[in-house]
Amino acid sequence: MRVVVAGTGAFGRNHLRVLRELEAAGKGVALVAAIEPDAGRAAETEEKYSVPVFSSVEELLAADLQVDAASVAVPTAQHHAVAAALLDAGLDLLVEKPLAATLAEADDLLSRAAKSKRILQPGHLERFNPAVLAVQSQLHRPMFFEAHRLSVFTPRALDVDVVLDLMIHDLDIVLTFANSPVREVRAVGLPILSPKVDIANVRVEFESGCVANFTASRVSTERVRKLRFFQPRQYVSIDYARQDLLAIKLDASVTPEIAAAIAGGRVDPAVLAQLAAAGAAAGRPSGAGPGLSFVKPTVTPGEPLRLEIESFLNAVRTRCEPHVTALQGRNALALALEIQEQMVAHAHRAGLEDFFAPGA
Repeated sequence: MRVVVAGTGAFGRNHLRVLRELEAAGKGVALVAAIEPDAGRAAETEEKYSVPVFSSVEELLAADLQVDAASVAVPTAQHHAVAAALLDAGLDLLVEKPLAATLAEADDLLSRAAKSKRILQPGHLERFNPAVLAVQSQLHRPMFFEAHRLSVFTPRALDVDVVLDLMIHDLDIVLTFANSPVREVRAVGLPILSPKVDIANVRVEFESGCVANFTASRVSTERVRKLRFFQPRQYVSIDYARQDLLAIKLDASVTPEIAAAIAGGRVDPAVLAQLAAAGAAAGRPSGAGPGLSFVKPTVTPGEPLRLEIESFLNAVRTRCEPHVTALQGRNALALALEIQEQMVAHAHRAGLEDFFAPGA
C-alpha cells in the first residue's frame, strides 16, 4: 500500500516515523511521498526519509505516484481543502482531529467519501490508547464522567482553542461510551497565554441522564490525562498517560453517600488504593476494603498512534468500517463547536469581554 503524509509539522513527523517503521517491519506499506509547503521542513523531510516532498496536493497528483492512501496532518483550517482534493483523487484518508474546522466542511467530506466509496477516518488518537481499548468490556451504563486533560503551554496547535486542541479527545470518548444524544451544554473558557481559549470547563448532560464534566488546559504546570466514570455499583479510572486502568466494584455494604462521593470524583483513587492495601493487610483475598473489590483489567501496552495507523491501514485493505468513523468525528466536532458557542455566551453574561480583548 502506497501512502503519503500531508503536513510534516509536529503531528505529521510522527505519522512519517510510524509509517516508515511499519514499512521497515514488512507490514505491507510503503511511505512514498509527503506534502509540505514550508521549504525548510520539506528539505528536512526529503533528506531524512528519502522521499519526494511536494508543495501542494496538485503537485503530488501531477507526479502520478499511484498513491493509495494518505495521512492528513495539516493545520485544521486546511483539513477540508486538502482532504477534499485527496478524496476526489481516489485516496483513502486518515485525517488528524478535528475532522474539519466547521460542520459544513465535515459534512462535505463525509459526502465526498461516501460518493467515492473511500475510507475517511478521523484521527482521534485516544480511542487507540490501550487503556481505552481494554475498558470496552467494562462498560455497562456509565452515568457520570469526570475528564481532566492538562498540558504545559507550547506554541503548537495555537490555530485552534483548547477545546479543539485537547478536550475533543475526551468529548469523542465520552460520546462513544455514553451512547446518548446531548441534552444540555454549559461551558466557560478563558484565553490566558494565546488569543484563543486556553482553559475550559464544561458540563454536558445527555438524554439518558448521564452527566459529564470536562476540564482542559494548555497552560498547566503539569501534564494530566485522566478519565473517571461511575456506573451502577462500579467506579472506573483511566490514566491515559500511564495506559493504566482500574475498576472498583461496590457491593451492597457501601452506603449511597460513599457511592455518591465516588461518582462525584470526591474520593481520590489514591485513597481507594489505600483501602485496598488495608484490605490486603487484613488478609482479605481480594485486597479490598470493606464493600470494595478491585480489578485491574489486562492492558496490552502499545503506541496509540501506531495502533491507530495500523487500524486505518487494515480498514483500507479490508474495506471495513474504521474503528473511529467519520460520523463519530463529525459528532465530536459538533459538540466541540456547541461548547465554543456556550463559552462565548457565558463570557457575555459574565462581562468577561476584557479577557478576550486584544492585548488585554
